[in-house]
Amino acid sequence: MKPVYTTLLMFITFCSLFAQSPFKASILDSNGLPIDYATITLPRSNTHTHTDEKGNFNLESVFLGDSIAISHLSYELFWFIIDETAMNETKIIRLKERAINLQQVVINPNKDAQKKISALDLSMNPVNNSQELLQMIPGLIIGQHAGGGKAEQIFLRGFDVDHGTDVNISIDGLPVNMVSHAHGQGYADMHFIMPEIIDQISYGKGPYEASKGNMATAGYVTLNTKDRPENSFVTSELGMFGTQRNAILLNLLSNSKESAYIASEYLTTDGPFESKQAFNRFNTFAKYTKSFENQDKISVWASHFTSRWNASGQVPERAIASGLITRFGAIDDTEGGQTKRTNLVLNSLKNLRPNLFLKSRAFISSYDFELFSNFTFFLEDQENGDQIRQKESRILYGFESILSYQPEFLGLNPDVKGGIGFRHDDVNDVELSHTLNRKTTLEQLALGQVNETNTYAFVDATFNLSKWMFNVGGRIDAFKFIYENDLSPSYQLQSQDKLIFTPKLNVHYTINNKSQVFAKFGRGFHSNDTRVIANGQVDHILPAANGIDLGMVYKPIPSLMINTALWYLELEQEFVYVGDGGIVEPGGRTARKGIDFGIRYQPKNNFFVYADLNIAEPRSIDDAEGMNFIPLAPALTCTGGITYKFLKRFNTGIKFRHIADRPANEDNSIIASGYTVLDFNTSFQTKHFTIGFDINNVLNTAWKETQFATESRLRNEAQSVEEIHFTPGTPFFIKGKIGYLF
Repeated sequence: MKPVYTTLLMFITFCSLFAQSPFKASILDSNGLPIDYATITLPRSNTHTHTDEKGNFNLESVFLGDSIAISHLSYELFWFIIDETAMNETKIIRLKERAINLQQVVINPNKDAQKKISALDLSMNPVNNSQELLQMIPGLIIGQHAGGGKAEQIFLRGFDVDHGTDVNISIDGLPVNMVSHAHGQGYADMHFIMPEIIDQISYGKGPYEASKGNMATAGYVTLNTKDRPENSFVTSELGMFGTQRNAILLNLLSNSKESAYIASEYLTTDGPFESKQAFNRFNTFAKYTKSFENQDKISVWASHFTSRWNASGQVPERAIASGLITRFGAIDDTEGGQTKRTNLVLNSLKNLRPNLFLKSRAFISSYDFELFSNFTFFLEDQENGDQIRQKESRILYGFESILSYQPEFLGLNPDVKGGIGFRHDDVNDVELSHTLNRKTTLEQLALGQVNETNTYAFVDATFNLSKWMFNVGGRIDAFKFIYENDLSPSYQLQSQDKLIFTPKLNVHYTINNKSQVFAKFGRGFHSNDTRVIANGQVDHILPAANGIDLGMVYKPIPSLMINTALWYLELEQEFVYVGDGGIVEPGGRTARKGIDFGIRYQPKNNFFVYADLNIAEPRSIDDAEGMNFIPLAPALTCTGGITYKFLKRFNTGIKFRHIADRPANEDNSIIASGYTVLDFNTSFQTKHFTIGFDINNVLNTAWKETQFATESRLRNEAQSVEEIHFTPGTPFFIKGKIGYLF
């Protein structure tokens, strides 16, 4: 038997010399921080993987002498040869930063190629103000109708989203949308976010992400703040219409384990209106981050925001045509408001095992809001006018924990995530009142206390099988709605409970390194207003949205990337917010279908061209043909631009946004006019100084930024008139900027 054992031992030894083993490594940047979603390629077998949020990865079927390539949009390509040391221990690899280039975008089976577009856009087109953050999303257009005081009106995928009803927005896990808000469901005021603190913007269109819940129907937007800015700075901006902005950012601490910084801004402007806006906004933000030896990480940030403004409101076309007022005049110039928000956010990452980690976050936010509007002028009250006040005071808090696990399962190495969390909104004195000149309360129309709690859990798993990537997930959301009507003659606490399950499925097939096709199926939802739900006035408390996307990402040459999608989205119930009534009315079932088309072209490192075309057909399902148009829903939008950089110091660009004519009412008898606006920017930067200027509306287009079909009556008019009421868009506007970096 001895020869047999000897032969067997020799065979095992021989096989072990050539046996394949998994290669494990951590990818870090120059500061020792993990780089997530770097792509790792083994050319010999054309296999791929990517790093997780800790910068770690496992690559199976690796032999001694194999070469692997490590790539990332923001870092130089790195080649590594597998030696005996690498086979026996976890390797630490550091990448060098470099300017983002379209040629670095790699199409492979482990990644959704579409999600790389936002990083490229942000690098080539840095944002200059908080309003531009949302406009980084392809096909998304915003409109402002309170001079920068209110949250913007959002248009996306055939939706007039109002102020956020169908787009889920968050920053570092902190919800931006406000449920059961005094001025509209999902109200999302992003003005507390300084653009200089933003590191990443990611987005998705449609209801296909298990981690995104309420209001993620048309899509979602996720922002992440910087852990450590590149440098400290102080800047001053000066522009037309009494516009001035001063900002400062100070790096207080920066080493391989810790970082801390503080940033502040103060903005004032009178706007182009005849009645000065006297707009002012103050922001301050502070963040501390600490990393530990075992790659654990904790960060905490706090911010405070306050804003106050006057507004000229939406003006009727007939008042301008008759010469009663100019485009920048007002019927009631006592509109306006004030708001403030204070936030505290904690994020942590805890490693439990090499392939198992836990991400947790907790947040609390204090919010106050008061808005005076007059939509109908003298329709209801011919003596005092129809001005209303909407007001609330809210405490918002919650937490979320997500467990990420990468088990070794049949060689698939799936990414499995499971999360639980809750959000609670305690809204005090939600008010709607009839007022006069912002001073006198004529009548309280609605007043009450709202308590709304959303508890949820989700599971999400991604599997890679050769050229296929499968992502399957599911989510359960439970809601508790409580409302106390303070205008009721007797005490009455009204409540409702509701639960909804939303499944998701995403499939990607990578044909080759030039093209990837995908199919997405999912269900999402948007919740109704607590005040309406508690009264039992609606059948659909959490109306669902069912969607499907079929699309392709194509990269015929390294410098050109094309993406396209055919999509369909059906809602169980559309929401129509009636501002002067303080309620959300059911709008019936709706369906939208459309085409998204985008192109990115970078023939040289310093030259970048992009464009996005979005076509949609939004219709009501239950109404007759010709009476089934969805008011203000866009049928065609287009955005794009050109950026040129020279010697890494000079940067200039021009961009445009276009929205076509669209129905303003159900029978399309009133039209909201389309527009095209061009903006220009240029800047020059040295080691310590930066100087530049921006020109908005280069061609001085007379455009209508926000429009509504409204029935109103002017003073001394015998009859009311329904027609377009609009806020005029900013005319030619130039602003200069100078800054010092240190």
